[in-house]
Amino acid sequence: MVLPESTVKLGTSKSCIRELAAYGAVRKAEIGAENVFDFSLGNPSIPAPDCVNETIAELLKGDSVELHGYTSAAGNDSLRKAIADDLNARFGTHMEAGLIFVTVGCAGALAISFKATLLPGDEVVALAPFFPEYKVYVENAGGTLVTVQPREGDFQLNLEGLEAAVTERTKAVIINSPNNPSGVILSAESLTELAQVLHTAEAKYGHEIFLICDEPYRELAYDGQEVPCVFHFYENTILCYSFSKSMSLPGERIGYIAVNDRMPERSLVFTSIQGAARSLGYVNAPSLMQRVIEKCLGATSDVSKYKENRDLLVDGLRAMGYQCVKPDGAFYLFVKSPIPDANVFSEHAKKYELLLVPSDDFGCPGYVRIAYCVSRDMIERAMPHFKQLAIEYGLTK
Repeated sequence: MVLPESTVKLGTSKSCIRELAAYGAVRKAEIGAENVFDFSLGNPSIPAPDCVNETIAELLKGDSVELHGYTSAAGNDSLRKAIADDLNARFGTHMEAGLIFVTVGCAGALAISFKATLLPGDEVVALAPFFPEYKVYVENAGGTLVTVQPREGDFQLNLEGLEAAVTERTKAVIINSPNNPSGVILSAESLTELAQVLHTAEAKYGHEIFLICDEPYRELAYDGQEVPCVFHFYENTILCYSFSKSMSLPGERIGYIAVNDRMPERSLVFTSIQGAARSLGYVNAPSLMQRVIEKCLGATSDVSKYKENRDLLVDGLRAMGYQCVKPDGAFYLFVKSPIPDANVFSEHAKKYELLLVPSDDFGCPGYVRIAYCVSRDMIERAMPHFKQLAIEYGLTK
């Protein structure tokens, strides 16, 4: 049997995150879930806002045929208008419903955006660390992912690295803020510098360079931090958003693409987005969830619980000698491995039933990611195990 080598390879080479989570499931069955400290998956542990279940219950009383029927490919017009109005009210933009495309989560939004903008051989520059699946989505669209390492010490924009990475083959740059896995929010200064690099490159090479912004963690920002609206910094921006984290709905797969109202060729780009979604087989985003989101737009889960977890972990691990940058948002902690090979460190952590994701696939070797969207109780019980691991590596006594 002859099958595409690329898809067979993807099917056999599992995500490092999913592979660790699968290992955790086996260990939980063997020794009990309470004895495994699983920090692998970014699966929200906080319930969805009350309005979500209430709205679903109310909708289910209505016309079942209409409720579960097809919507337009781009989504219900009323939801698209509500999203545009919400963006305008929050960020002072001038979005219209015709620039919003409702998607099957942020993964769908990203896959569509790359398919809509890339030609074979185009390059996409990713600011490390980044979500590993970016490489899959870019390559599926015929492109190549180019990695830029972050600025040492704070994970902000490495300006020199970006300038060196952007060439005539660059078609897009992708950013993720708040970041998975570091939790860092790109500052207004970093975004200003990024826009200047892209404007200069567009003029030099004579073609558009898109800025694709991956923002599923936008509402997860702590200590009064604000996530700057990227639309104000760069015209050729495509925003990809998901309600998975802000509303704790990861399995419902609902999000959207927003094309910047300041983009000169916004109508053409939106048309290409529609065509890309069609070519990838996205008929429409889940009909029920479109109606739920429209009714609950603006509601969020109680994300303050994540801040409490962050503080507990950061303070505790630093006291043990671990090095990490305090996250501005999201629910991940990026901890420097005490040895150069984070894969070896991650494997050794299993001795203490600590499941920590090694960072190589995030494009930034030498770290492990800790997803702290877990119960406070689990973190507290895990701390003695982190200490034993730290003692073994000479980080503390």
